[in-house]
Amino acid sequence: MSASIYNIPVRGIRGTDESLGKYKGNVALIVNVASKCGLTPQYEGLQKLYRDYRDRGLVVLGFPANDFAEQEPGTNDEVQTFCRSTYGIDFPMFEKLCVTGETTHPLYKALIEAQPKAASNSDVPFREQLKGYGMTPNPEPGVLWNFEKFLVSRSGEVVGRFSPEMTPNDPLIVNAVEAELGKG
Repeated sequence: MSASIYNIPVRGIRGTDESLGKYKGNVALIVNVASKCGLTPQYEGLQKLYRDYRDRGLVVLGFPANDFAEQEPGTNDEVQTFCRSTYGIDFPMFEKLCVTGETTHPLYKALIEAQPKAASNSDVPFREQLKGYGMTPNPEPGVLWNFEKFLVSRSGEVVGRFSPEMTPNDPLIVNAVEAELGKG
């Protein structure tokens, strides 16, 4: 993530103007999230990862998006209430944004440009799994689905991208997080 990404305006879940600049110096896991997705239980793993590593400098940043099968239909307040009451989420959440198509938020444009391919360790690529469910996957290099994860180093470099089906406790993700935290 270049220094310019730290200056990209984002809005907190409560509508406050923010920038990612306040997270500079931390390792960040940026995730597009949704409340009505088969992958929604990953919130639990994201919260655990945040809880386990935040004292070492990890921050999980949740960006709700309604881009995939309208699986995040709620308002920002509804999203926040759901996340807190269902999963005890206390990592930073942001307003809904677009992660695909012509209206892709500048943050996601920059993340995708920096890391055009997501890692996966699945025997069947998630793109093929989606097709099996009758879904039309987003074309590469775009974000494939809800819960795709981008790992950003303390210096702001996008150092990893992980396919949506990879849970936050997947050894590939945990090892990448630990490696980045160990560099600081």
